Amino acid sequence: MTTGSRIVLHVDMDSFFASIEVRRAPSLAGKPVIVGADPKGGAGRGVVSTCSYEARRYGVHSGMPISRAFDLCPHGVYLPVDHPFYASVSEEIMTILSRHAGRIEQVSIDEAYLDVSDAGSFPAAGALAAAIKREVREETGLTCSVGVAPGKAVAKIASDYKKPDGLTIVRPDEVAGFLAPLPVGRIPGIGKKTGEDLRQMGIQTVGDLARRDVQEVIARLGRSGVRVHHLARGIDEGEVQGREGCKSISRETTFEVDTADPPLLAGTLGALADDVAETLRADGLRCRTVTVKVRYRGFQTHTRSRTLPRFTADPAALRQAASGLLDPFLNGEPIRLIGVRLSALEGGRTRQASIDEFLS
Repeated sequence: MTTGSRIVLHVDMDSFFASIEVRRAPSLAGKPVIVGADPKGGAGRGVVSTCSYEARRYGVHSGMPISRAFDLCPHGVYLPVDHPFYASVSEEIMTILSRHAGRIEQVSIDEAYLDVSDAGSFPAAGALAAAIKREVREETGLTCSVGVAPGKAVAKIASDYKKPDGLTIVRPDEVAGFLAPLPVGRIPGIGKKTGEDLRQMGIQTVGDLARRDVQEVIARLGRSGVRVHHLARGIDEGEVQGREGCKSISRETTFEVDTADPPLLAGTLGALADDVAETLRADGLRCRTVTVKVRYRGFQTHTRSRTLPRFTADPAALRQAASGLLDPFLNGEPIRLIGVRLSALEGGRTRQASIDEFLS
């Protein structure tokens, strides 16, 4: 079990892009709002970036092909992604969070970890989390969910526990009891493949995993077995990294159905490239290396990188570089995941990207 006096908050905005669109057009409140590619009456290419909770009731979720979303929810309100506007709102939110912690790790446009150990106790940290939620709502009109825990992984799981607009506090002596009944897939980093491997071992819940011998888990999962076994037992010493030492900015998406469709893959990659380019711009950074990541149906993962002639934050240049890197992967083999990473960064205000989100 994680010990010590560390207290970590994970703040996660609720259905971020869709919520911003509802704030911009209040008449959309209560409707199934789907932000992403143009569905073109069910013949569109591209994917869902995010959707409102009303849309999720129809089975729509982020990363889903937009044509599938239209099949499930043809009466939904479909809106294009407005990256610059979303990034400006994200900056507002991160400014609010910065008031409450000296160390913040922004891991995406709509989520961040805060080290609030200085609060001194979990009741005090809970009150701080409630204050953050209130300020975010009052100043931006949006809601967020917050997890409070002794470590980052449990805080992330806790923030998702009572979405939307939730607040879940997990004290050190409650970690084991909180984690035990949860599906093992709730552990960060456990995807469909690893989850299936664990299910074949008879492991369904986090508690099941925690009780298994670590050597048994390593034999099945390899070296990653140590990490997931530790997290299942509440052992998590990962530090909130702060804004210094930025290494990379990355985004990726997993398709609901593996696809070899070149226009869909190219469109999805283009949207991801625009997203990371906007984050780069918002943080006052430039990059020199672009990497494209592809995971095929059999879970073979490959990356290709290109170092640019000079540092840049130009979205068109970054999209063009990513597009060129994708071409060799368009070989007719179905792809389940695609991603873009920008690295070799320089510039102004820096951020700490989630390295695990690209290496997983």
